[in-house]
Amino acid sequence: MADTPTTPEPQGQVSDAVKGNWVDHIAPPPSRPYLRLSRADRPIGTWLLLLPCWMGLLLAMLSDGSYGWFDLWIAIGCAIGAFVMRGAGCTWNDITDREIDGRVERTRSRPIPSGQVSTKQAVAWMVAQALIGLAILLTFNSAAILLGVLSLLPVAVYPFAKRFTWWPQVFLGIAFNWGALLAWTAHTGSLGLPAIILYLAGIAWTLFYDTIYAHQDTEDDALIGVKSTARLFADKTPQWLQAFTIATVALLGVAVVLSCLDRSPLSLVVALAGPWAMGWHMQWQMRRLDMDDNHRLMMLFRSNRDTGLIPLLFFAIACFL
Repeated sequence: MADTPTTPEPQGQVSDAVKGNWVDHIAPPPSRPYLRLSRADRPIGTWLLLLPCWMGLLLAMLSDGSYGWFDLWIAIGCAIGAFVMRGAGCTWNDITDREIDGRVERTRSRPIPSGQVSTKQAVAWMVAQALIGLAILLTFNSAAILLGVLSLLPVAVYPFAKRFTWWPQVFLGIAFNWGALLAWTAHTGSLGLPAIILYLAGIAWTLFYDTIYAHQDTEDDALIGVKSTARLFADKTPQWLQAFTIATVALLGVAVVLSCLDRSPLSLVVALAGPWAMGWHMQWQMRRLDMDDNHRLMMLFRSNRDTGLIPLLFFAIACFL
C-alpha cells in the first residue's frame, strides 16, 4: 500500500507556531519572516497584551458611569496597538536574544537565528511597528500619551531581566499589563487607584501563565544559565501558581469594588463574578498541569486568552446595569 501523502511544513515555520496559521499559509512569502518576528503566527501574546487594556477601559467606564463613541476607538486603538507593539517588543526581544535563541531547541527556528532576517532588517521592522503604535497613541489624551511613552522603559529592560534575576516574569508583567493603566487614563483623563490595583492583578496573572510557559525551556535554560521562575520554583511550582491565582483574583476583586462604589448593587455583583469565574479557569489549568509535558504546557499557556476574556464579559454586562 502506498504511503499516505503528507503536506510539508511551510518553509521557515517557527517550531512553536500555531499549526495552520495564516502567516505560514496566506501571507505573501516576502512578509512571512517579519510577521514571524512579530509573533503574528502565535497570536496569544497579542491577546495577553490586549486583555488588560480592555479590562482597564471597562473598569473606567464602570467607575464614572459614562461611555461614548471615543471609547469604541480606545478599544479598537488598543487592539491595533497591542498587535504592533507586541510585534515591536518581540522583535526587540529576538534582537537581544539572538545568540541565546540559537542554543535553545524551541527558539532556534526563529527568524534571526535561522537566518531568515538580518539584525539590521529586524531593527528597521521594529521601528516601523513602533511608529504605527505612536500614531495611535497620539490620538489619546496627554496623560495617556505620557504613560505610553513611559511603557517603553519596561519593554526595553525585559529581554535582559533573565540575565540578572530569577524573576524575569515580574518584568514581563510590568510591561504586558501597562495597557490597564493606559486605557483607564485614555477614558478618564487621569490615573486612578482601581487602575493601579488592576495593574497589580495583571502582574500576578502574568506570573501565573508565564511560569507555566517557562517550564518548556527549563533544561536548555539551565545549560546556558538563563534564569526564570520556572527554574526557581521547580517542583514547588504548583504551590506558587496557587498563590498567584489567589493574588490575581483578590486584587482584581478589589479593583472591581473600587470601580463600582457609585454603581448599583446588581452591577457590583455581576462585575465581581468576573474575578470569581477567572479564578475557576485558573484552577482548571492547575488541575491539568504537567510540568514534564511541553505540549500540555503550551496548551495551558494559550488557554489564558479565555482566562482573560471571562472577566471582560462580566464587566461589559455590569456597565449597562
